Amino acid sequence: MNFSEVFKQSNQLCKISPDGKYLATCVQYRLVVRDVNTLQILQLFTCLDQVAHMEWSSDSLFILCAMYKRGLVQVWSLEQPEWHCKIDEGSIGLVSSRWSPDGRHILNTTEFHLRVTVWSLCNKSVSYIKYPKACQKGMDFSADGRYMALVERRDCKDFISIFVCDDWHLLRHFETETQDLSGVEWSPNGCVLAAWDSCLEYKMLLYSLDGRLLSTYSAYEWSLGIKSVAWSPSSQFLAIGSYDEKVRILNHITWKKLIEFEHPATITSSKAVVYKEVEKKPVIGTEDLSVHQIAMGSSLFNTKSNYEITSLPVQVPVVKPDTDRANPKIGISAIAFSADNRYLATKNDNMPQSLWVWDMQRLGLQAVLEQTAPVRCFVWDPCRPRLALCTGNNKIYMWSPAGCISVKVQVEGSFQVQSIMWHGSGDSLVLLGKDQLCLCYLATDEEK
Repeated sequence: MNFSEVFKQSNQLCKISPDGKYLATCVQYRLVVRDVNTLQILQLFTCLDQVAHMEWSSDSLFILCAMYKRGLVQVWSLEQPEWHCKIDEGSIGLVSSRWSPDGRHILNTTEFHLRVTVWSLCNKSVSYIKYPKACQKGMDFSADGRYMALVERRDCKDFISIFVCDDWHLLRHFETETQDLSGVEWSPNGCVLAAWDSCLEYKMLLYSLDGRLLSTYSAYEWSLGIKSVAWSPSSQFLAIGSYDEKVRILNHITWKKLIEFEHPATITSSKAVVYKEVEKKPVIGTEDLSVHQIAMGSSLFNTKSNYEITSLPVQVPVVKPDTDRANPKIGISAIAFSADNRYLATKNDNMPQSLWVWDMQRLGLQAVLEQTAPVRCFVWDPCRPRLALCTGNNKIYMWSPAGCISVKVQVEGSFQVQSIMWHGSGDSLVLLGKDQLCLCYLATDEEK
């Protein structure tokens, strides 16, 4: 692995363009666009205030910068740097802004979720959609960009509206059998829309494009329910993580439960490999120390770590949640499928230092990574079955079916990795610190 120099960024606002050619970062009120290969600055734009949200258009030609406190959105063009667009929502305010799939419309959600405003960059027309609901994931576009599903709340009832993105006409509008609809997500093939209730009731609803209810799934009652949802890239599986520390996999033919993955405190499965991160602090003699080394934050003080395979059975560190507080740290908060559908990674909140990897072919536990600190972020390589994760220290960790590695981020000064992002090619990673970023280059198959 090789690392680039360190660059500044604010609020973790750093995005690779969809075509993989550019890297956009926000540094307070400035937008910096770099060439992803050379890291040379190509464009520098100045916004009217500190940027709260930044997003590329689908064709990588425009960048949206939202300033929620000011109710403003500015759009910048890479092809014509002198062209710019400003959208001011005025006194009605702004809480969310995003591109439509065609990259020529912007959808702004106003304060108190009074309406969604659709602004066209082509003909400057404006459309309004009323009654959007404030919830976990109230808007989702199908993968082909043709349809938008929007959660609405009218007369104390939940509804879903499906719009055609070409001209924003309403295709379907139907009421859902939910107490408090929490989110919607299209399957990757765009055939099925998953909708789930709030955490107070375990209820998953599956709708067809024309609004027919295909199936309803509920694992249990009278307890905290769904916490996370993920489709497999093939649309064959729907993984549902819940507060009872289990992941349930539904199949796409009958929409019945295929398997249930538990996260036990003691791992006994003989087919699972448990990798434990072991830290080794260097032994320093007095003759190794000098004033210069201490002042420079010498690598003498850096803790090295590597993985060791632990013999079974293994006790997983468990943190007891405070059940008297809202949103207790318990249950499956994050689920992600690998690009080839073969593996599923999960994180259980009351086992914050452990990451679980499941084999979807044999429907069993493949590996558990036990870190020395809570897992902050984990992301699959978009091309290979390879998982990258970070824990808020100066290292990045990777898992693949071949094994695990721990690598120190070799840059000047201290760099604590807070989150990570893959380049679309799978050959590099963007590492984000608190107010810095750097790129990590992985050896490709040809270089090996």
